[in-house]
Amino acid sequence: MIITVGCAGFPVPATRYFKEFLFVEIQETHHALPGMGTIRRWRREAPEGFVFAMLAPREIGQEGFREGKVVETALTTLLDVGKELDSKIAVFVSPSDLVSNRANKAAVKEFLSGVRKTFDRVVWEAPQSWDADEAASLAADAKVVVARDPLLHGVTDAPVAYYRLAGPAGHKSRYEDPAIERLALLASEAKHKDATYVFTNVDMFADAKRFKKAMKLA
Repeated sequence: MIITVGCAGFPVPATRYFKEFLFVEIQETHHALPGMGTIRRWRREAPEGFVFAMLAPREIGQEGFREGKVVETALTTLLDVGKELDSKIAVFVSPSDLVSNRANKAAVKEFLSGVRKTFDRVVWEAPQSWDADEAASLAADAKVVVARDPLLHGVTDAPVAYYRLAGPAGHKSRYEDPAIERLALLASEAKHKDATYVFTNVDMFADAKRFKKAMKLA
């Protein structure tokens, strides 16, 4: 089983980050893009084998994952950044106010099925208000990877998994040792071929390093 560990964005200077991890989920692609010079520097300074994933522009979710000029422009921008970073992993995070109804589920499924042809790996995270297992089923139907918090909803049975860890009590909280130990146990017992663990909380750098150590990856 391949286990990849990283953070959501660079919590420390990129040059220091590159010494600890071989994966990062770029956050700038979700809000305001950095200059192409910065993007090219990341790619240039990253060690061999380093993988960049990109958090898709928030406008896509705000549009309800429905076709239109806004979504088309956002995807074009994401593809341009992907070319510079040599990144083919796109992570689509749903807005918290996206209601779990038939129309929205159909729109999300149609969008994910279409964009899957553009990237090597498409990851989708449903709003926390959605049922986690229903979200996993939708992602499987669309043939994409569902993102979830394994400490809240358990691991999936999919061969490829993507886990986002937002903190035990929100973004500004840190994981205590028992939580890291439990996460390591879940990860070691999972049956995935390929699993990615992304820490997104305020202490992500330290917590991700502790998880790597617990998994004997450090």
